[in-house]
Amino acid sequence: MAARLAVAAALLALAASASGAAGFREVERLPTHRKLLALTFDGGGDTANGTALILKTLRRRRVAATFFLAGRWIRLHPALARAIGRRYPIGDHTFDHADQTGLSSAQIRADVRRGAWWIRVKAGRNPRPLFRFPYGARDARTIAVVNSMGYASVRWTVDTWGWMGRSEGQSVASVVRRIADNLEPGAIVLMHVGVAHDGSLLDAEALPRVIALARARGYRFVTLDGFVHAPR
Repeated sequence: MAARLAVAAALLALAASASGAAGFREVERLPTHRKLLALTFDGGGDTANGTALILKTLRRRRVAATFFLAGRWIRLHPALARAIGRRYPIGDHTFDHADQTGLSSAQIRADVRRGAWWIRVKAGRNPRPLFRFPYGARDARTIAVVNSMGYASVRWTVDTWGWMGRSEGQSVASVVRRIADNLEPGAIVLMHVGVAHDGSLLDAEALPRVIALARARGYRFVTLDGFVHAPR
């Protein structure tokens, strides 16, 4: 786990200067001082085991959310993708869910376009301007490429770490605690629709408690599409 956290920190430091540079468009929190919270769910791997439970919880509790789905994930789970598209915005997460920093600019454009095709045709949504890099891996060049395609790079304020699973020291309680400790106006929360490597479904199982916590603190849930805009 320490190694993964070190890699994530290095990637964040690598792109920090790029995200602040003129001409780049990257979002880590919503531009608001109001108590608004954006829940986001990534679907990039092959699994979707937590999706049905997540959708059930969101629907029953009338909570807004935004999804970032890879085209490959949609191809494997078309019914779930359609169900998501009927209710929620879907951002582009590429097709192959590959680390874009290892691809040429032409390959990035092809991967992003292919992912967008699956979202539009199979899920009935236009993903633009919402884009999230797989694994959060990006640099100045890759941000510039997706910006040139009309997408803003959407990161997050807090990662629940639910994707690590119980085998790496996480739990439902730790997911809730991560959000409790990092809750702030305009926060963007990163969660996942699939399972961890050990088969656990921490994000899906923690979601009801996360919603209750945020509402108890006076927060309202919003989608990203009203706050994130295409680069100019």
